[in-house]
Amino acid sequence: MATEYRVPHEKELETIDVNVNVGPQHPATHGVFRMVLTVDGERVVDLDPVIGYMHRGAEKLSENCDYRQAIGYQDRTEYLGQFNAELCYVLAVEKLAGFQVPERAEYIRVILTELNRIASHHMFMGAFGTDVGLFGTSFMYSFRDREVIQDLFEEITGERLMYAYFRPGGVAWDVPDDFRERCREVVDVVGRGLEDIDGLMTENEVIVARCRGVSPLSPEDAINWGITGPMLRATGLKHDLRRAEPYCIYDRFDFDIPTGTQGDVYDRYLVRLEEMRQSLRIVEQALDQMPEGPIMAEGLKRTLRLPEGEVYMRNETPRGEYGIYLVSKGGDKPYRLKVRSPAFCSLSALKAMSVGSYVADTIINLGSFDIVLCEVDR
Repeated sequence: MATEYRVPHEKELETIDVNVNVGPQHPATHGVFRMVLTVDGERVVDLDPVIGYMHRGAEKLSENCDYRQAIGYQDRTEYLGQFNAELCYVLAVEKLAGFQVPERAEYIRVILTELNRIASHHMFMGAFGTDVGLFGTSFMYSFRDREVIQDLFEEITGERLMYAYFRPGGVAWDVPDDFRERCREVVDVVGRGLEDIDGLMTENEVIVARCRGVSPLSPEDAINWGITGPMLRATGLKHDLRRAEPYCIYDRFDFDIPTGTQGDVYDRYLVRLEEMRQSLRIVEQALDQMPEGPIMAEGLKRTLRLPEGEVYMRNETPRGEYGIYLVSKGGDKPYRLKVRSPAFCSLSALKAMSVGSYVADTIINLGSFDIVLCEVDR
């Protein structure tokens, strides 16, 4: 007798979106940052960035300090590009007060700021390589050379992280007698180290396969989001405040502005790598040109009082346009201080740049932003 088989009734399968929480304590978020992903399988269909975990009231705290004391809060806001943040703040104070900074102090500022840019980009190279899948090798190369720069900073300022070395009107004290020789040693070591990073990452098939074509950004979208710095230049737009609105003495130096072609994750890496080489060019020229002389403007009183008025000053930090809006009502303290954070503007575009991507691509997309959460949250 033949066995009778029954065809099972086909059921309609239903798929649901799943929420995946990344952070706030997660290595891939590069700080105390949280993003809630809504995923359909491996595809991101929505993303909610959650910031504010590092908010400490740095702007309000600066308003309760005199103009010199507030310098320390700039270091703690941009803790990877400290000299860059200090520079923007003191330039704002000087612009409002009408100070004339001595040339020697200008050169010292530029040299330290550009070396600080390289140190910050080294942190990006190490972390980004780990995000993509190179594990510890990129960190070892980057931190090896970053330590050389940090040692120099410690010799000059006495600190390894929070320098508070720039002052309205100049710098706190003169550099050591062997400053030129030490800087040239650092330039030589860092220059050779960049070739190691280039050889490890640029044509690495893992880097190319995982980064090329991921989360591309057009120049128009970047401008609309207020994105600046390496992320903007990766789209092909050649905009750098050191050239567009030269501050300090940047108009005296010959350097190129690296740009990308597709605005994707890979171009953001390439732009930062080339920026490090251009910073070395600026440092070498500044060392050749740096004169002797005073390091502080004349006639500054012990208590610094600014006239009434308001000013906005911006400069090119490792993450883009860092701005200080400063309001004075007279007296020795800012009436209002507001920070324009380039990383905050970049994070504003994270959702639009991530929807439709794979979860793994979203992680390296965020890594390519090179965010500093204290600068975002302030």
